[in-house]
Amino acid sequence: MPLSWNEIRSRAVAFSKEWAGETREHAEAKTFWDQFFNVFGISRKLVASFEEPVRTLKGTYGFIDLFWKGMLIAEHKSRGKDLDKAHAQAMDYIQDLARSDREIETPRYVIVSDFAKIALHDLEENTTHEFPLAEFHKHVNRFGFIPGYKQHKLAPEDPVNIKAVEIMGDLHDALEEGGYAGHELERLLVRVLFCLFAEDTGIFEREAFTLYLQNHTKEDGSDLGGQLAQLFQALNTPKEKRQKNLLEELQELP
Repeated sequence: MPLSWNEIRSRAVAFSKEWAGETREHAEAKTFWDQFFNVFGISRKLVASFEEPVRTLKGTYGFIDLFWKGMLIAEHKSRGKDLDKAHAQAMDYIQDLARSDREIETPRYVIVSDFAKIALHDLEENTTHEFPLAEFHKHVNRFGFIPGYKQHKLAPEDPVNIKAVEIMGDLHDALEEGGYAGHELERLLVRVLFCLFAEDTGIFEREAFTLYLQNHTKEDGSDLGGQLAQLFQALNTPKEKRQKNLLEELQELP
């Protein structure tokens, strides 16, 4: 199970305090990134490598500080060094990967740091978020791709969104044919859609809605309505006022 966002934020605070005064790039950068990934409950060595070689335009080899194939390049500098230069260096490596027929390995994200600051570049969205290390805990949601939380760009022409609309339309028609209609039906669909979105974007814990239904409803769906009603009742009730005998999954929903 992935870590909760509360646990991730708590780890981010501890991480920032531990690295607040560090300055030595070569001596401590690798430990910094190992512990950075640990904030999200991920072992760095399982997903990313240090000093990944890549052939440059000149025919020589450069070495990416940290490389997660298809996902992330990280470049690290000593405290006070220009992060723009680190970003430019990472972009050069991305071009080098493409020239070396390694397009499939090109990442979506670039992170650069000098210990004191962190900058996250999303190359797909063309966005940059830079912040001091002390504020890392305020920005952890932007790194949801590390623990596996989905990153969403909502656009009406998105084929995934079109497919989702079609599925919700089929669900609407099936429920209506079964005699469940009007305002109650519309409210149910909005609630279901919200729950699906919430578990993908970190509002809920990862797959909390899906796993609750899988673990607490019968195969034939005969008790699905009752379980949904209990779920929505919990969501409508502040956590401190919920019944103590509720399932833990329902107790923990925001």
